[in-house]
Amino acid sequence: MSKSGSAQPVALVTGASAGMGEAIARQLLADGYIVYAAARRVERMAGLEQAGARLLTMDVSDEASMQAGMARIIADCKRIDALVNNAGYGSYGSLEETPLEEARRQFEVNVFGLARLSQLAIPHMRAQRSGRIVNVSSMGGKIYEPLGAWYHASKFAVEGLSDSLRLELEPLGLHVIVIQPGAIRTDWGAIAAENLLKVSGSGPYSALAKSHAALLARGSEPRSSGGPASSEPEVVARAVSSALRARRPKTRYACGAYAAPLLFLRKYTSDRMFDKVMRMALGQ
Repeated sequence: MSKSGSAQPVALVTGASAGMGEAIARQLLADGYIVYAAARRVERMAGLEQAGARLLTMDVSDEASMQAGMARIIADCKRIDALVNNAGYGSYGSLEETPLEEARRQFEVNVFGLARLSQLAIPHMRAQRSGRIVNVSSMGGKIYEPLGAWYHASKFAVEGLSDSLRLELEPLGLHVIVIQPGAIRTDWGAIAAENLLKVSGSGPYSALAKSHAALLARGSEPRSSGGPASSEPEVVARAVSSALRARRPKTRYACGAYAAPLLFLRKYTSDRMFDKVMRMALGQ
């Protein structure tokens, strides 16, 4: 709840039209928040609206839509208690073959949109002396893969940005939390795989691209008797809920299939050893 004593705290969730964002918005509605669900395609959020969410048309690469969205929240509620920066996508392809225009778009969405919304929210949170910024990173913010240079670079940037921002804001009564999902059952993996094949499916990296695309697609499949291919988006929603409810939240919440073991492995193995693990996973 908000510290001002208002009946309901207020949250903004970006990328809320499907997958993790939708699950997070539904969880926060259940937790008692006034939830502003933001996405480029509001027509895909009719179910969230019926559940009680307030819809915002927002493109996190568009300054005007971000400003308008934050202005509406403050006009309606006079405060914002939680900003959940969930919007993002995975740009895959060899560094050699990926146009720099696409690389810039990857950073625009995954890093600069997150940073700009934080800039817009912080003055209001600072005035309240309360508020939490939850940045949805990835286990890919600490580990790496071939053909994922720009995606991983963007998530590594989110991790570093969040660490610095946490030190800036904690003395003011604000918290910054990183969520590190693993393999989650959404359309993210299938879209990333499709884009990977468009960029590098032919040419010098084609064999690696095809095996990696298959791995990305499998990472979005549901759990089965053969083992945990992926976790439901609700595991991420529960992590966000825990981060917002905790009196002193953890700085990072790893959640979902493979996240904890891969992050542990990366922390305690050498670069060369982790390189070997990744090559084995890709059948190299």
